[in-house]
Amino acid sequence: MLWEYRSKRNFTHTPEPKGRRRRSAKQPIFVIHKHSASNLHYDLRLEVKGILVSWAVPKGPSTNPKEKRLAIRTEGHPLEYADFEGIIPEGEYGAGTALIWDTGTYRNLKEEDEHVPIAQEINKGHFTFWVEGKKLKGGYALTRMGKGKQWLLVKMQDEEADAHRNPVKTEPKSVLSGRTIDEIETSEK
Repeated sequence: MLWEYRSKRNFTHTPEPKGRRRRSAKQPIFVIHKHSASNLHYDLRLEVKGILVSWAVPKGPSTNPKEKRLAIRTEGHPLEYADFEGIIPEGEYGAGTALIWDTGTYRNLKEEDEHVPIAQEINKGHFTFWVEGKKLKGGYALTRMGKGKQWLLVKMQDEEADAHRNPVKTEPKSVLSGRTIDEIETSEK
């Protein structure tokens, strides 16, 4: 499952984890990396069947249900990536600085009612999930547009929705280290 991830990286040069399957938590995890690569974006990663299924979200997640955010499906990452924060060296795939912007657990909302596994929902191209993160909480929907890699990420209308809150702008620091992208770059060079 991780062949694409591994084929894009030289693990003698990058500090990213190669990935050895580890045991999953009782409740699946999610992580959002803020990634300053060729373009600043946010990588949403959801644990599914022992890997982190991933989407690049150029503008980052929103807490406003009226805002639709483009999410581009990328290769799956190993579960160990949920703990990765640092600099991917120049010349390596995804070169730039990554910090753990948010993390926590999530649950598949459809599975609660109809017992449909999230992997099946992802394959169908639409699913809803509830996150319990340090910055984000509440329901989100991901919907594939056509048959390609482009999806839409939308905050669901629930008690955690807040059209006036903009955590992407107001909460730039890592939930792991408390550092900004610039502070990580400065301290690790």
